[in-house]
Amino acid sequence: MSNHERVAQLERRLSEGFLIGDGAMGTMLSAAGQAPGTSLELLNADDPDLVRAAHRGYVQAGSELLLTNTFQGSRPSLERHKLEERVAELNAAGASLAREAAGADVFVGGDIGPTGKLIEPYGDYPAESARAAFAEQARALAEAGVDCLVLETFSSLDEIRIAVEAAAQTQLPVFASMAFDPSGRTAFGVTPQQAAEQLQAAGAAVVGANCGTISPEEMVGLIAEFREATSLPLSAQPNAGRPQQTASGVLYPEKPESMAEAAVRLRDLGAAVIGGCCGSTPDHIRAIAARLRGT
Repeated sequence: MSNHERVAQLERRLSEGFLIGDGAMGTMLSAAGQAPGTSLELLNADDPDLVRAAHRGYVQAGSELLLTNTFQGSRPSLERHKLEERVAELNAAGASLAREAAGADVFVGGDIGPTGKLIEPYGDYPAESARAAFAEQARALAEAGVDCLVLETFSSLDEIRIAVEAAAQTQLPVFASMAFDPSGRTAFGVTPQQAAEQLQAAGAAVVGANCGTISPEEMVGLIAEFREATSLPLSAQPNAGRPQQTASGVLYPEKPESMAEAAVRLRDLGAAVIGGCCGSTPDHIRAIAARLRGT
């Protein structure tokens, strides 16, 4: 199947029903021994078997949309690890690994996260530099054959709007997702209504929420607000519970069964992509798939 045919099929699936997403990549790679603070994207080149195994775990659990291991694959993000000259290489490798695991029946989304910098006027990072960085990463992922571009875990509406506009230049569908806290706003004070309206205006094909500091139950309320503000397909990928700081690190307490209960409510609200974020594993996705697909 050609890339054009896969994109058309993806758009049809989103309009007719829902897709089961994957879960956390960082959680899986950390569990496999990846040291904190190192570049996960470098593993696409240096330890592809580790990344490939994580993707396959999600496919076997029932994921119908895999995200590439490229969340921090933009030039400014890779710069922190002195890898900025390897943007094209690491993103292309990430897309190839996801595509290999996906096979013919699972879609691949090119994962793009925030730059990690404060963009003007909140900080001193030029907006045009951010635009160029997002365009560079999106182009690398598109040329490597992903089916869509997934912008996730953004807090700033200004930054994600720039990212959407840059990613849309590839002509691929753009998913735009923001991270919320228990107040129902992002760290920059953005509400679901503002996010839905402005991301739709910027050219996003799918909008929604992921990550943040909320539970799957709280995600249900957010998606209800998105649904009131837009008729676009919605994406919902909550963490496996509110993050809890412990002596041994951050813990995500949500059990697969309760996460699957929330997934049913998200489906009933019309969410078109339902998966997990930080702390979620193939066990969570397997439970979600079983409930949503009745298997």
